[in-house]
Amino acid sequence: MASTDLAAFDLVSSWPVERVAAGAIDRNGTIHLTGDRGTFRIASVSKVMTAWATLIAVEDGSVSLDDPVGTDGCTLRHLLAHTGGYGFDTREAIVSPGKKRIYSNTGYDMIGAHVAERVEMDFDEYLAEAVFAPLEMDGADLLGSPAKDVHCTIEDLAKFADELRTPRLIDTSTAREATTNQFGDVEGVVPGIGKFSPCNWGLGPEIRGHKRPHWTGSRNSSSTFGHFGGSGSFMWIDPVAHVAAFSLANREFDEWAMESWPTFSDAILDELGRR
Repeated sequence: MASTDLAAFDLVSSWPVERVAAGAIDRNGTIHLTGDRGTFRIASVSKVMTAWATLIAVEDGSVSLDDPVGTDGCTLRHLLAHTGGYGFDTREAIVSPGKKRIYSNTGYDMIGAHVAERVEMDFDEYLAEAVFAPLEMDGADLLGSPAKDVHCTIEDLAKFADELRTPRLIDTSTAREATTNQFGDVEGVVPGIGKFSPCNWGLGPEIRGHKRPHWTGSRNSSSTFGHFGGSGSFMWIDPVAHVAAFSLANREFDEWAMESWPTFSDAILDELGRR
């Protein structure tokens, strides 16, 4: 792994945070890192790791995307794509499945419980066995909710971003489905950013589409996918550029992130696009 060798990393030092780490993966697969090598809570970026573990369970036959989970026809696929109809943090369904993109921590807790029951293993253990161990994410642990409580280092996040960029744990066809918009052009809200119609989302990752404003850069393609977390973390993969970028911080998401992340993302794409 190379580190602190990108001009775009100079931007990170100006972010208004106490602790920060950032990285990128170029078109050749070289990982570039800078900043704090300690452990951070990655908040909702955890959902993509939970989704990836769930897709591994789908491929080995432990679960199916059509498994009923919850009520009123809700399936595992609905929950992964935030169309299960459940509220952000309540167990009550607000609308019927597939009608709206309602971002839900509850849905991801339900996913973790369903997978755990089928694989006969606590979900934190399964996530470690299915994702962390084979990717050698040695500093990663799930310490609570599958929706928001993974803790890891920037090296761990780099390894996971590289898996999303070039999948090895799941078949490429499964990864392609996971990063393809699910349930059509339903409207929804990206928390902290705004309401969009359509609000594109895959099986875990958010898909940029044509959302404006957005936490990725203006140079990111519409097929860019990833996630950000309320703890100040983000991760995106742009399959057109074949580039990834990611960061960890110890300041909650607010205006600073919407000012800093898109500029950093554009700088990464501009710099790595020339290599």
